[in-house]
Amino acid sequence: MTTTAELLKTRTVGVCLLGHGIVGSGVVKILTQQREMLRQRTGLNFQIRHVIVRDPTRHSTLAGQLREATISVDATAAIDDPQTQVVLELMGGTTTAADCIQRALKLGKPVITANKSLLSTRGAELFALAKTYKTCIGFEASCGGGVPIVQSLIKGLAANRIDALVGIVNGTCNFILTQMTRLGWTYDAALAEAQKAGFAEADPALDVSGRDAAQKLALLASLAFNVRLGDGEISTEGIDRLQQTDIALAGEMGYVIKLLAIAERAGGSGDSADYLIARVHPTLVHKDDVLAEVGGSFNAISVFGHALGHALFYGRGAGQMPTASAVVSDLIGVALGSTLIEFSNLRIFPDTSPAARLLPFEQLQSRYYLRLSAKDEPGVLAQIALALGQHGISLSAIHQHETDQGQLVPVVITTHLANEGAMQAALRQINALSSIAPPAVLIRIIDQPREFAR
Repeated sequence: MTTTAELLKTRTVGVCLLGHGIVGSGVVKILTQQREMLRQRTGLNFQIRHVIVRDPTRHSTLAGQLREATISVDATAAIDDPQTQVVLELMGGTTTAADCIQRALKLGKPVITANKSLLSTRGAELFALAKTYKTCIGFEASCGGGVPIVQSLIKGLAANRIDALVGIVNGTCNFILTQMTRLGWTYDAALAEAQKAGFAEADPALDVSGRDAAQKLALLASLAFNVRLGDGEISTEGIDRLQQTDIALAGEMGYVIKLLAIAERAGGSGDSADYLIARVHPTLVHKDDVLAEVGGSFNAISVFGHALGHALFYGRGAGQMPTASAVVSDLIGVALGSTLIEFSNLRIFPDTSPAARLLPFEQLQSRYYLRLSAKDEPGVLAQIALALGQHGISLSAIHQHETDQGQLVPVVITTHLANEGAMQAALRQINALSSIAPPAVLIRIIDQPREFAR
């Protein structure tokens, strides 16, 4: 059995590829088409020994391309093969994938995975297992596609106390919102186009519900803040109920709406400074903010460190080749031994980090966009202002379009900084007014640190 440390003693690295879907086929392209470049840069020869697929008969072309590889359904035999030195888990899911990863780790073989669903729920367990058997896990491709955010948090920003991480981390949602914003499409039309273009699955629930972004945020925030955080602890709202009306009205006010994944220190001093707030939801972002211009399937992650200040990581957050690029990057780090050194010595991974201390979401301080369908009659605005004032919420601006007498009209209110719990209580009171056609729409507004703006 070849251990991780012994990879440094060999010039040929045997690879077992679990899954030959979109990303897996991209990895094959890089390792075969760029074989000589990789050899020149690393001094290593990466050889694919095994490819595990559901139906080998459908991969005859691959068999001709990889004459030295075995293409089969037997993951156990492929992982156990002494010529397999690194296992690439690209099959997805949280059952069979977990079994395969555990088997490889117990044999002392390093694993590289893009499986954010598995790592966000069982990461601490798997990281601990890897260390027990003196090996490692590479997971750059699990967050941000080809954007090198994981390695940046692990090493590049290690000197910084991270105070905020704000990102567009789901390319599907960003594509949909871009179509709605720039072309005026409805949500349904934009979703259909995302599916046609291959950005969205036939069942888009994981993406549009915000869960995919929450899983990625759990991993990124764990590294950024040196804590253990599960995606189930993150307050999450998706874009599936977002309406074109709000995108248009936000645009009139100088904002665009993005699905943001946000983790930040609660602020203050003393004990409260150790608390985090983690959330995923549609957010009004000012048009002057760099995140406002991130379009299509691109991802962008803003990180604010005490020493560096603002850093922006931007690139394609999904797709065959960007994600495959991240997988091969991890493969190089594993084969050269740098990943094992970092994995074994740095105390920033969830298995060695304390549980995150999260501020209850009701205590969030934010500005808000509130859209109401109100009867066009005297006294309505006074009733709304009274309900907000009773909960300590002050108004920043009111926008109302002219209409014929007696019709329902959209009234948009933006607030100054307010408490989430108070805002929700005021919203319930407003929805109960006879002059309001519920439900009112509530979207949070982000005010980035000054350095985040252009």
